[in-house]
Amino acid sequence: MKPIRLLIISGSERTGSFSRRLARVAAAAARQDGCDVTEFDLRALALPLYDGDIERDAGVPAAALHLRDALRAHDALLLVTPEYNAFPTPLLLNAFDWLSRIPANSPGGGGRDATANKPAALLSASPGPLGGLRSMNLLRQYLGGAFAMICVPQQFALGHAGEAFDEAGALKEARSQQSVEGVLTAVGDLAAALKAG
Repeated sequence: MKPIRLLIISGSERTGSFSRRLARVAAAAARQDGCDVTEFDLRALALPLYDGDIERDAGVPAAALHLRDALRAHDALLLVTPEYNAFPTPLLLNAFDWLSRIPANSPGGGGRDATANKPAALLSASPGPLGGLRSMNLLRQYLGGAFAMICVPQQFALGHAGEAFDEAGALKEARSQQSVEGVLTAVGDLAAALKAG
């Protein structure tokens, strides 16, 4: 993986989240390769549920601008999502809904300006056998269609996530670790190529 500035976001920040654990594994691997990694906590933004009346009366919350600025400051994005009823989490979708409402004429640019042509990669984790694959595939469509992000085809769904980590938080199976690293290599190479071009 070429050294890049990588933003990592987990779609779940609950205590014991498998997605959060997988995000930490990915962050450690990326740092090992010399990447500048930021782990971004969506829950810390404390964004309200998107509501057009809130937007009309108070504008886009300042916290949404933090997400936009983080995206602009990094070369690529890694999203790690669980699966809620076969969909990505409300935490993740709500944050990106607010991001989409930042107008293009805002100081610092619009929300979609920060995502357009940005390389992205996807991981998922679930206690079930599919590992959150359904939500990851929907998220791929969402990011590409609504936000014009360039999602690399490589992805990894960690099934049976409750048994996948050791006590230190590492993945027990070398094959799973290699899959994570393969996804990181793909998005790193794409980001490096776009920077060079």
